[in-house]
Amino acid sequence: MRHYEIVLLIHPDQSEQVPAMLERYKTLVTGGGGKVHRVEDWGRRQLAYQIQKLGKAHYLCLNIECGAEVLAELETGFRFNDAVLRHLTIARAEAIATPSNMMKAVEREESRRAPAPQASAA
Repeated sequence: MRHYEIVLLIHPDQSEQVPAMLERYKTLVTGGGGKVHRVEDWGRRQLAYQIQKLGKAHYLCLNIECGAEVLAELETGFRFNDAVLRHLTIARAEAIATPSNMMKAVEREESRRAPAPQASAA
């Protein structure tokens, strides 16, 4: 089995269905004898250029280990799913389980947006 990194761009109107899609893909990988090493939900992000007249998309990143037949089934599912705008699969030399730079940037943005804890007056 080989290691793969998959990045998906999901239609922004389908954002609420992302957890169900992720669960379906994880089940497909593990059912085929593979492993899911990392799942990152980067959220809605601005696109560099419009795709199907859309300026934003919901980004997902998966690091998996699976066989060629499971990968072919996954990619066929991506191709025929109208919610998936684009997908990119990259073969990796080894499993990557640490957070990506993109996920670290997302976490920094979320921590900046979170309200600062208020000091209690004593």
